[in-house]
Amino acid sequence: MLITRHAEAEAVLADTRYVPPPVRQDGAEGTLAWLRAHVSRFSTGEPHAERRRALTDLLDGVDPAELREQARAMTVQRRGDWRGVPTDVLGTALGVADTSAVPAAAAGYLSGEESPRADAAVAELLTQAGLPAITLLLQGYAATEGLIGNALERARPGDDADALLHETLAWHPPLTATRRLDTLTGDEVTIDLVTANREAPHSHLTFGHGVRPCPAPAHALALAAGVLEGVLG
Repeated sequence: MLITRHAEAEAVLADTRYVPPPVRQDGAEGTLAWLRAHVSRFSTGEPHAERRRALTDLLDGVDPAELREQARAMTVQRRGDWRGVPTDVLGTALGVADTSAVPAAAAGYLSGEESPRADAAVAELLTQAGLPAITLLLQGYAATEGLIGNALERARPGDDADALLHETLAWHPPLTATRRLDTLTGDEVTIDLVTANREAPHSHLTFGHGVRPCPAPAHALALAAGVLEGVLG
């Protein structure tokens, strides 16, 4: 079933009856499949709550304002070459010195597409950090870079970063759809975030809603705003 109306999308996202489609649970320890089976995004019930709390507890020690300034400064230092800046800044804040494995691990994080390269990247990250930090890096990688890229496509020099991000989140979100499984019927539900957002742009669903909201909207926006300020001046 495809949902495009904002109110219907909110109702699904707020109902515990709808859960993420299951991921396989038999991946070898340290692989991408194993990681996906142990993170909050693909879990439900108390495991989801516990894993999400681990993320928010870790983020409590990270100041979004500092992330914003560091992202701005690094973007300027790199002369506007902003790709990788959000991940490097967040990695430093989380104690992950080398984030070079993040893109390869993130490539299959949402899709579940497994590969030896992704498995090796996950194994490398596990030598540096625990699952909460790795989860934040992987969940933030494509989403934050996608948000920045979408914003820059419509940006002009001197634009206000916060206003530009608000508009982009509502009208051009980096994640265009999200899926849920109806536990009563077994049917899969797809929420068209673009269409739903445009029906009510001032209460967009880009950071989720209800049962499973994004754990780090302030941090993601801070990183994106800092990059935009560094690029746009």
